[in-house]
Amino acid sequence: MTRFNLRDGVEPQTYGIGIKELWDIDPEKHQPGLVIHTQGWPLADTVGGGFLYHQEENQVAIGFIVALDYENPHLAPFEEMQRFKTHPAIRPVLEGGRRVAYGARAINEGGLQAIPKLVFPGGALIGCSAGFVNVPRIKGSHNAMKSAMLAADAAFEAIQQGSQGGDELDTYPASFKASWVYRELHKARNARPALSKFGTLLGTLYSGLDLWFNTLGLGFLLPWTFGHHADHSTLKKAADSPKIEYPKPDGEITFDKLSSVYLSNTNHTENQPCHLTLKDAARPVDVNLALYEGPEARFCPAGVYEFIEDGTGRRLQINAQNCVHCKTCDIKDVTQNITWVVPEGGGGPNYPNM
Repeated sequence: MTRFNLRDGVEPQTYGIGIKELWDIDPEKHQPGLVIHTQGWPLADTVGGGFLYHQEENQVAIGFIVALDYENPHLAPFEEMQRFKTHPAIRPVLEGGRRVAYGARAINEGGLQAIPKLVFPGGALIGCSAGFVNVPRIKGSHNAMKSAMLAADAAFEAIQQGSQGGDELDTYPASFKASWVYRELHKARNARPALSKFGTLLGTLYSGLDLWFNTLGLGFLLPWTFGHHADHSTLKKAADSPKIEYPKPDGEITFDKLSSVYLSNTNHTENQPCHLTLKDAARPVDVNLALYEGPEARFCPAGVYEFIEDGTGRRLQINAQNCVHCKTCDIKDVTQNITWVVPEGGGGPNYPNM
């Protein structure tokens, strides 16, 4: 992105952290095909929501997504997911069941206005790498597949015209703008930023109105496009934010991070260089801990970051072997001091059926 200036002239990409679990449940509670989507609780003024899908073989997928533009540094997305499972509409489904898998990843939420330049010499961005998720529809696989088809057509055309590689596929961005993918994302472009602009209640009402007008072909009456702010820029100081007390896990419905990471089957070679790098080793304590009470210990869903006493004071310890590669730290770190790089040897989580 930086080397080829692909983000010049577009809005910042925004994200949500999605945390997901698979459960084997009581067959009498299983309703194949049942889908539950939620918005809000247990969050208050933060954008987010959950899902519960009844899949095959008496299994359900349950998850919760927290928008990473949240303001309170005391908020912990992992703990919000655990609280979500205690809702009266959710807990009874899980009672008597067994959790069998856990995972997390960051999800593109920026929409059309955050899509970067799609081509660069010798390459192209497709799917989630470009940000083709339709946030209000909670789907993006169809757009990802179509973008790959458009890029493939552009590459085939370039080869037919004698290209030897290394140049830009100029016809790919043009075909994207002429496709139904662009039209779909254009209709939904204001739905997600409206929630941050107007708040969750008024923003939801506006989003519904905007989508309704666009679906009816009346989008010309609402011609504007809302902008974004970078997720890391929204965090308030700890002293200006209310503390959040999370209940202890019960070991039946709610769990701690380490037992969850175990179910992700994540693994990294122990003697490899740490793939989570710091630009300034002093900044986590001097800035993040001092002003924000160390939010990296809470926004990470895998217990990678913790502040410990070492005899001379507190320091940040990075447990890189726990990392499930969600990349939340690279996105939400308030000083943009953490950089996620590809680990050696293909290490990371090994998700079954996720």
